[in-house]
Amino acid sequence: MIATPILVALLLFVFWLMNSLKIFNEYERGVVFRLGRLLPTPRGPGLTFIFWPIDRAVRVSLRTIVLDVPPQDIITRDNVSVKVNAVIYFRVLDPNRSIVEVENFHYATSQLAQTTLRSVLGQVEMDDLLSQRERLNTQLQTILDRHTDPWGIKVSMVEVKHVDLPPDMQRAMAKQAEAEREKRAKIIHAEGEKQAASALAEAANIMTANSGTLQLRYLQTLTEIATEKNSTIIFPLPIEMLSAFMKNLTKT
Repeated sequence: MIATPILVALLLFVFWLMNSLKIFNEYERGVVFRLGRLLPTPRGPGLTFIFWPIDRAVRVSLRTIVLDVPPQDIITRDNVSVKVNAVIYFRVLDPNRSIVEVENFHYATSQLAQTTLRSVLGQVEMDDLLSQRERLNTQLQTILDRHTDPWGIKVSMVEVKHVDLPPDMQRAMAKQAEAEREKRAKIIHAEGEKQAASALAEAANIMTANSGTLQLRYLQTLTEIATEKNSTIIFPLPIEMLSAFMKNLTKT
């Protein structure tokens, strides 16, 4: 009869002790409330004693959290409707503030990221959205980090993952890229023609200054044609060559 109360008391003590001893991992901290009042120092890591049921502990992870922001409908500054999604990396720096200052810091950060994404990207044009990702990522990270700092949250990185363009805009951009390639091809071709014309003009000036060079060029052309074994060759001779032969005949 006497052993029964002792056994009950022992079981109650074991039950109380099991609820009072908490083990926090290296990446966890325990935010402790004593009779509803916040204790200034978080508990952990390791084995920690909490005076249950007077004390109540809330586990908070200090690891970096990867938050996937769902696609957001955004109208850019030049009135183009697109869908944009992003990924955010953040972590808890102050466990006490992350529990006391906001009801659910994970949900609050997610909602803040969605509204900030729509607000910031709605102020830029489509070309900037596609070509200036790094600047926009930095701007988003700065804004989110400033707003989450009172919650004890540090936003370390924001990356815009994908920009989903409407089909008509994709076709327009493809045509624009094709036109740009054709433009560059024509410019390169024109530059080549210009350089070739300049070289030909320089060669013509050299040949004009020296009649012997022009005659040698004609003879070289005649040699190249002769290698093709044509039966008949009609080759115009310059007047300068004929006049030279006529002078020789006159002297003889």
